[in-house]
Amino acid sequence: MTDKRPVNLDIGTIDLPLPALASITHRITGVILVAGAAVLLWLLDESLASEEGFNTVKTLADSFLVKLIVWGVLSALIYHSVAGIKHLIMDLGIGETLEGGQTGAKLVLIVSAVLIILAGAMVW
Repeated sequence: MTDKRPVNLDIGTIDLPLPALASITHRITGVILVAGAAVLLWLLDESLASEEGFNTVKTLADSFLVKLIVWGVLSALIYHSVAGIKHLIMDLGIGETLEGGQTGAKLVLIVSAVLIILAGAMVW
């Protein structure tokens, strides 16, 4: 028995639909949150260890790199939360159609972008 279906193993050439990209991004932001939580917990531990550690973290908090890390973690948290809410709504049976998936993915991107920009304004 021969299978005549085409086989495409190059993920770079596959044109994924918007809901698939939104879902993949949701998973990636989950991984970023785990790594970001480790960094933020290390900073918290350092700040609570001693007065010198607190002053060091306070000085670091004004640096561009730390602000970028905090904004990145906040961005991941925002996107992951908004996409998670979309998944909860879909679990209720709302937006399970193809059109609903497209609309939901667009809403997630728009709402997340607005909230991420606002978070950036607060951090900077």
